[in-house]
Amino acid sequence: MEHVLEVLRSARKAAEEAEVFSVSSRATTIQFEANELKQVQTRESSSIALRIFREGRIGFATASGGGGLETLVDMAVETSQFGSPANFQFPSSQGYSEVCVFAPEVEEIAMERMVETGKELIARVVGHTPGVLCDVQVTRGTSSISFINSQGGEGRYDKSFVALGLEGILVRGTDMLFVGDSESSCRPDFIRIDDLVDRVIWQLAMAREKAAVSTRLLPIIFTSQGVASALLSPLVLAFNGKAVLEGASPLKDRLGEQVFDKRLSLWDDATVAYGVGSYPFDDEGVPGQRLPLVTDGVVTNFLYDLQTAALAGTRSTGNGQRAGGGFPGPAISSLVLARGDVSFQAMVEDMKEGLIVEQVIGAEQGNLLGGDFGGNVLLGYKVENGEIVGRVKDTMIAGNVYQVLKELPGIGQEARWVDGTLQTPPLYCSHVSVATEGG
Repeated sequence: MEHVLEVLRSARKAAEEAEVFSVSSRATTIQFEANELKQVQTRESSSIALRIFREGRIGFATASGGGGLETLVDMAVETSQFGSPANFQFPSSQGYSEVCVFAPEVEEIAMERMVETGKELIARVVGHTPGVLCDVQVTRGTSSISFINSQGGEGRYDKSFVALGLEGILVRGTDMLFVGDSESSCRPDFIRIDDLVDRVIWQLAMAREKAAVSTRLLPIIFTSQGVASALLSPLVLAFNGKAVLEGASPLKDRLGEQVFDKRLSLWDDATVAYGVGSYPFDDEGVPGQRLPLVTDGVVTNFLYDLQTAALAGTRSTGNGQRAGGGFPGPAISSLVLARGDVSFQAMVEDMKEGLIVEQVIGAEQGNLLGGDFGGNVLLGYKVENGEIVGRVKDTMIAGNVYQVLKELPGIGQEARWVDGTLQTPPLYCSHVSVATEGG
């Protein structure tokens, strides 16, 4: 912490206001490829970022690895000549609510145990489907985050991280089947290995047979992973305060309007216990909170950092985050989509003909700002007369989130975390465009 104070003191001599943000992390990863242990790697990283207000403009500089601190102030001063106007205040001293994001036992997880976990995952999947080649990643890590500014604002917290990733490929002649899923949390006992294996084995079982669909509008059930894969990106962009401010978000003039199905509620929550996206304060020192974005279908809030909020004439929502320790911008912490009252099985049984979508690739290539989604279905299954009959190949889907989420036949009653930052149930959508090579 002493070097952070040193940078702040030095910056105060050259600027009216200053803020120093520091993050250091250490992570160990065990990697398996094609069922074999590939590598064991431990990485350490650290960075320090300085933001100043000088002559009414923002200057910014960053250094990694603990080096370059003596030139950090000089670089920030230099960039301030071309910086944006400084029209916000750094947060002053305040108390932060306790948010549980650190489990000390993470540091005690032995590498041998991580290796055994990887071997167990592979053995169970291969035991179900001989011939499947599994890639597994087991990661544990910790990080320390701190900030201090010239307004008296100051904070520090530690965070832990555990993650399991399991991907499998099954090659039969010219046919390639890809399956996979993951689990992550700040706390080891929140990682459900059995659930992870069960989900991948279910994918393999449902994909055993092949099925064909025709090119037309069909109902689609997006599994929790499918929601993250296809629908998440355009929604996150739409609620970003920067996109709203710039007029690029379709929701820019729709605050207080009902845009989505009345049963759909969505919120961003930085206070979820042991959530990998949780924090007591964001990367600018603003307290994290549970922020409603959609309430019973009505757009209720957008995500703001300090600068974007000031330009929009509002307050930061505690969503200022720095990718790789860089300049802050509005971003989600943990998104939660409220559960509904329909079971997954009931959704399937309701379908005369339709698709279940698990994974889409290329979904971020369309007009995301307009709410469009689409791409190739990497993993999906056809439903006929209320039963899953097999995996679809060479199939694409396309749609618009505002159209498909306006009226939903069903919202699932079972929800799960995907990639540690989105908790969502399956969503049953009535009309989505489906196209296949055979037509």
